[in-house]
Amino acid sequence: MFLLIGLGVILALLIAGVRILPEYERGVLFRLGRFAGIREAGLRWIIPGVDRMVRIGLREIVMDVPSQEVITRDNVSVKVNAVLYFRVIHPEKSVIQVENYLYGTSQLAQTTLRSVCGQAELDDLLAERERINQKLQEIIDLQTEPWGVKVRAVEVKQIDLPQDMQRVMAKQAEAEREKRSKVTLAEGELLAAQRLADAARTLSSESAGLQLRYLQTLGEIAGTNSSTTIFPFPIEFMKAFSESDSLGLPSPKVTVEPLADEKEES
Repeated sequence: MFLLIGLGVILALLIAGVRILPEYERGVLFRLGRFAGIREAGLRWIIPGVDRMVRIGLREIVMDVPSQEVITRDNVSVKVNAVLYFRVIHPEKSVIQVENYLYGTSQLAQTTLRSVCGQAELDDLLAERERINQKLQEIIDLQTEPWGVKVRAVEVKQIDLPQDMQRVMAKQAEAEREKRSKVTLAEGELLAAQRLADAARTLSSESAGLQLRYLQTLGEIAGTNSSTTIFPFPIEFMKAFSESDSLGLPSPKVTVEPLADEKEES
């Protein structure tokens, strides 16, 4: 009878001490309150009532850092949130050195996010996000190293600006685009003027160049089925008017005689 009871007690102790650890977990074993080693994945047995095993996951944890109110160095109030990627590399430290490594890492990430973003100006916060992420990762990783936690990356996820600041930035961007458009237009006018000057010098180098260009223009106009014909007006003819005005002489009169058909109709 006593033998059966003893066997039953032993069997119950054996069953009670059985632990199964998956591949992504490790067991931190404490025997009578003292650290007794790390138990790897698989079937493990502990002494019931004497040993206590704490399970620690080794998979990478993706933690969302809540939105933080930040005042930048140039006194702009923004809301910044981020995402944190980390994992436990020393299970014994994550149990012995800190009460709750998840809560501690989350609080440290929030305070570091406010501190780093508060030291940067708004333009740097928006344009140099990679540098901000790198700085956050280095600071948080250094602070969590005693806990056996390795921070792989920190990414600033979203930056919420006040509505007034968004309108001001939109006006600034619009003014910048308008300035670039005016500069581009001016550069185009300058280039066109240079090309026209080059063309004028090329045409003036040959005596028949201007006449050929005129005939080419007439051909282009005639090809459009237009009833308008353009004839050149000699500039020397206009010089006679300018010279007579400067000498005080009466301007030469130009009389246009009507055609024969127009006389008969009149």
